[in-house]
Amino acid sequence: MSQNPQKSGSCGCQSQIHQHNEKHEHEHEHEHEHEHEHEKCCNNGCESINLSDNDIPVSSDTQAVYRIRNMDCPTEEALIRKKLANMQGIVDLEFNLMQRILTVHHKSADLVAIEAALSAIDMGPESILNSDHDKNVDFTPVIKWRQLAVAGVLALASEIIHFISGPDWLVFVLAIVAIVFGGLGTYKKGWIALKNLNLNMNALMSFAVTGAILIGQWPEAAMVMVLFTLAEAIEAKSMDRARNAIKNLLSLTPEKATVRQPDGSWLDIDVKNVVIGSHVRVKPGERIALDGDVISGQSTINQAPITGESLPVEKSIGDAIFAGTINEAGSFEYKVTALSTQSTLARIIKAVESAQGTKAQTQRFVDRFAKVYTPIVFLIALGIAIIPPLLFNGVWFDWIYKGLVLLVIACPCALVISTPVTIVSGLAAATRYGILIKGGMYLEQGRKLKYLALDKTGTITYGKPKQTDFFSLGQLSALDTQIIAASLASRSDHPVSKAIALAAKDAQLNLLEVNDFAAVLGQGTRGVIGSNQWYLGNYRMVESLGFGSSTLAQQITKFEQQGKTVVMLIGHDGVQGLFAVADTVKETSVEAIAQLKKLGITTLMLTGDNQHTANVIAEKVGIDRANGNLLPEDKLSVVSELSQKGIVGMVGDGINDAPALAKADIGFAMGAVGTDTAIETADVALMDDDLRKIPQFISLSKATFAILVQNISFALAVKVIFFGLTFAGDTTMWMAVFADIGTSLLVVANGLRLLRK
Repeated sequence: MSQNPQKSGSCGCQSQIHQHNEKHEHEHEHEHEHEHEHEKCCNNGCESINLSDNDIPVSSDTQAVYRIRNMDCPTEEALIRKKLANMQGIVDLEFNLMQRILTVHHKSADLVAIEAALSAIDMGPESILNSDHDKNVDFTPVIKWRQLAVAGVLALASEIIHFISGPDWLVFVLAIVAIVFGGLGTYKKGWIALKNLNLNMNALMSFAVTGAILIGQWPEAAMVMVLFTLAEAIEAKSMDRARNAIKNLLSLTPEKATVRQPDGSWLDIDVKNVVIGSHVRVKPGERIALDGDVISGQSTINQAPITGESLPVEKSIGDAIFAGTINEAGSFEYKVTALSTQSTLARIIKAVESAQGTKAQTQRFVDRFAKVYTPIVFLIALGIAIIPPLLFNGVWFDWIYKGLVLLVIACPCALVISTPVTIVSGLAAATRYGILIKGGMYLEQGRKLKYLALDKTGTITYGKPKQTDFFSLGQLSALDTQIIAASLASRSDHPVSKAIALAAKDAQLNLLEVNDFAAVLGQGTRGVIGSNQWYLGNYRMVESLGFGSSTLAQQITKFEQQGKTVVMLIGHDGVQGLFAVADTVKETSVEAIAQLKKLGITTLMLTGDNQHTANVIAEKVGIDRANGNLLPEDKLSVVSELSQKGIVGMVGDGINDAPALAKADIGFAMGAVGTDTAIETADVALMDDDLRKIPQFISLSKATFAILVQNISFALAVKVIFFGLTFAGDTTMWMAVFADIGTSLLVVANGLRLLRK
């Protein structure tokens, strides 16, 4: 499993954070401080604060987490950022719009003042603990549909009476009442924005409606406000679908589990109260409530909710099972290995929620564009309203009306809302395939991959090689040679060592005690058995000990040309035994490499195995280039070289891959199911050992970017068209509202298409 110290989840690892920041520096050069990469290193490592009314609101070097009930889109984010920007003690602000979470990183800040500031702009802050993020919170917006319906009827009545030349006073009364029923919320938000010198869409709409009232366009003012409020409500409901795509993952685990009691009886209890080590029983057809290991019975488990695998997986005693998966056949018992809040599924949910706060490059561009665009358009609308009448004898009514129409169509809502919805939909869709993406930047960058470097053992191959050949070369007996080698091998977790140890176990050999055992990076292992120092390693180790020879090298080459890896037992008087080990290629690897080639990606294999073995495996799989005999620093060097030519990804599953994974633009961790480190540190974690998920990831990245381009282009095109129609005098305010709202709904719906599996 990939163990990447450069991407540690600990806040204390400042040097590792610095290394990781270097990797993505080009992605953040224009980013606000809150979006620096250290967020993803520290999100889960810092302690949050939960304030009660009686708590002293002062803390140091920590964070306060709030659920912001009225934060729906970047409009509110900008308002909050402006309100809190200059408050003393605040170090950073981190936003998760989809989950309505605001994390305030601070140092000795006055938390009461922070909450008061948030309340002053009607954000409805609720202080929470990090653990509360797991709660199944109801985000459904409170929409007063009946009141909105009444406002709509009154606005329509005002339009009809005005059309049939009815009494002006009645038209006015109906319009004003419709605005009061349907638009007070917008006016309130607009006033708060203006007080804080923030020109958001609520402020623009408030200006437009007020201006229409002042120039006597009462029915149109009412209809514009009602349509805008209705659109806001529909848009909020549409946003909920993307938001709930993450929240609904929580429903995959049952609320209760059948747990064995001390007296041997079985009782259904809340999963939150089940402790590690408890014995749980699962019946056919039930969802598994907690992570654990099977202790009795066997069954087939549908792991699709976690890994995306289409076929059920056989499970028997000793096998790991995961919360949220489905028991399809037999009944079995398992021992709980993780609390409900620390299950693999819970960690996936936390990772995806955290990823939503890491903005993609397109999203950052759109946010910056909207920040400049809105005030410019407001000034243009103001100029249109007053300059022609003042300087060119234009009719005041006509030009003021055109300015108001321009204000309505200028609202950047469709533009800014399309990117987060699309990105979150892509992140949620990836989890259905068993792909965990740690941020929007990686989802968007995947389409740019030009090179993909892959580790061999456990990535391309199964990583479970078997001993195929053994030769005794020294004065020791063949049996003693095998026993000593297996004794050293049993202390190592390297796949080659495991193969030698397994062969000894199958032969029922009794192993010896090893003292002063140590791993020699890139060469093998060493240890003391009895009073003698022994070494078990590759030819590089043999040469370093001064026992290399042309005859031995030729013998090794013969095995390597067959795709086998050779290690030797070395004593004080030379090489005593030669062991050949062979691994098998995953069938899925061949298919994955073929798919990657169709996507135009150059593949290369980086392995510590000899070059002959690397060439044989590369040829079997179809990899473009194979580099063998590599130490971890050599893998890092290759990835560094490739990064100068284009976007490079690195796929690995071991600690020796960590430097290269950190250097790559996108690091892929293989087989992340059940492993804390991979889920917490990888840029992209593949929840099983299937390399075909990488082409899926790249295809999803391309689809996401295509939808982003479609949404942005469509939103801008509609605005440009209506700007032209406005100058030509061929639009009305309610037409502008329909255009703006319709565009917003269409881009949201387009972004949600990614949720289709």
